[in-house]
Amino acid sequence: MVRGRHEVTGVLLVGGASSRFGSSKALALFEGEELAVRAYRLLEETFGIAMAVGKDDDDLDLPFPIEDDGRDERAAIVGVEAALRLAPTEIAVVLPTDMPFVTGRLLRALAAAAERADAVIVQSGPLPGAYRRSALRVLEGRIERGDLALWAAAEELGATVLEAAAEELRNVNTPADLQA
Repeated sequence: MVRGRHEVTGVLLVGGASSRFGSSKALALFEGEELAVRAYRLLEETFGIAMAVGKDDDDLDLPFPIEDDGRDERAAIVGVEAALRLAPTEIAVVLPTDMPFVTGRLLRALAAAAERADAVIVQSGPLPGAYRRSALRVLEGRIERGDLALWAAAEELGATVLEAAAEELRNVNTPADLQA
């Protein structure tokens, strides 16, 4: 059974360090819209429930609330763990702010595959991905041990790999990537 539109939370990660970008990727403009606003809108349109997870200290000026992940570390695994802890649903589809080409179709496919797996990732990495609340124990344990590799956590969870179009998985790492 595929869950309905309101039984999955779309989660936007906005807490990345943006070290190669030089400033917050969340606020960078792409086709006249901030990357975070574009991604949040996509998640909300796709699932009906969306939330953003990041760091309160970043003080990002965005038109939606940002839930603090509650940790000092800056790593994707921290955002995914916070998403599962804070989301009102069993499944969270997690999207980093720097992937402006992802489609609702891909996000829905990730959510559907999570009906049968603790974690569903794409072939190029653990994000975007869908994670079930049952993955929380593994993620928390890895963070407590200082093992912050989300790839390794996905492997431990026996993640299902969903093949996605390479174009959708392009991310923005530098200001030049926004122009390309």
